[in-house]
Amino acid sequence: MSKDLGPACKLCRRESEKLFLKGERCFSQKCAFERRGFAPGQHGRTGSRSSRGGTGRESDYARQLRAKQRARRVYGILERQFRRYFSVALRARGLTGLVLLQTLESRLDNVIFRLGFASSRSHARLLVTHGHFIVNGRRTDVPSMIMKVGDMVAVRDGSRDGTYFKDLGAVAETRNSPAWLNRDLKTLSGSIGRLPERAEIDGNLDEQLIVEYYSR
Repeated sequence: MSKDLGPACKLCRRESEKLFLKGERCFSQKCAFERRGFAPGQHGRTGSRSSRGGTGRESDYARQLRAKQRARRVYGILERQFRRYFSVALRARGLTGLVLLQTLESRLDNVIFRLGFASSRSHARLLVTHGHFIVNGRRTDVPSMIMKVGDMVAVRDGSRDGTYFKDLGAVAETRNSPAWLNRDLKTLSGSIGRLPERAEIDGNLDEQLIVEYYSR
């Protein structure tokens, strides 16, 4: 399984906003975006100044590209897989952009993150690949699995005695879980009650610009 091995904090700096890719670290003083809020690279400081306060108008293509890149980085997906998700959404019924976002939200790693069982999506991917979760009673190590309404995910019995999972119920209780998910902290499990509505998905994502990007 291919993945982006580069520094996660650089992705936030490139998008000029916090994407919360490193969990609790993003809320601490160690957050690189708080210390260096300009874009990475040789011309990061001057480039960020001109983009924020300059008179140059950003092109339509640039805005579409940034919207697509932002969504990819939030969910931790490489280009080929993201393009495949868009192709599936394009053929599905409903608004293409909304279907795309609902598909991304339905990924197993995202569901585990939304349930509060992981501090970030990258952390959730790590837990899944190590085989700590079961889906509908079967062990899985595929973070990109698309869950459907009614599917259930739970911590595997063999993992419950691990150091991380012993206190997970208390930790997860401090994290919000969206209304479209059903969460049981006693059994460390959750299920998909329904697909998320647009208002329940990250408002900084612009699905219309993503559709325009791939429709060029």
